[in-house]
Amino acid sequence: MYVDQAHIDDVSIAPVVREDAGELLTLQRAAYTTEARIYRDPELPALTQTLPELHAELVTATALKACIGHRIVGAVRARVEGTVLHVGRLTVAPDVQGRGIGSRLLAAIESQHSDQVSTAALFTGHLSTANLAMYTRRGYSEQRREHLRPGVVLVHMTKALAGPGRRFQ
Repeated sequence: MYVDQAHIDDVSIAPVVREDAGELLTLQRAAYTTEARIYRDPELPALTQTLPELHAELVTATALKACIGHRIVGAVRARVEGTVLHVGRLTVAPDVQGRGIGSRLLAAIESQHSDQVSTAALFTGHLSTANLAMYTRRGYSEQRREHLRPGVVLVHMTKALAGPGRRFQ
């Protein structure tokens, strides 16, 4: 289903429930297929994750979904370790990428944990220029690069959040 710009304003953000897992896995595979082409790697973890593995992850992670009507068009997961929010698997359906849904999901997951953490951390691939640009626009800065294997370099990024006892200036 193609979603035109007029419907993007109708995006709602809500917690993921267990019954969403199948659709979430389908969305994840569709979104990461583009990444697999960029890196010439059809074995990216997001593409090989199974439904039971996703169910197990959802038990320990915070997960949000972006919906237009009944269709899940985006999702993000995160977990808290100490004062760090580790953001992962930010996915947006290919037909609605570049319309602010990823930014809205990122802001929502950060906001949900803003009283618990002082830093958000995430990573993306070095060739994922749209991801890198979006994270930079959202206030993330590169901290380090990790050579995963030939042709794949992970760019680790962080962002200071208001956190417990801190205030935005």
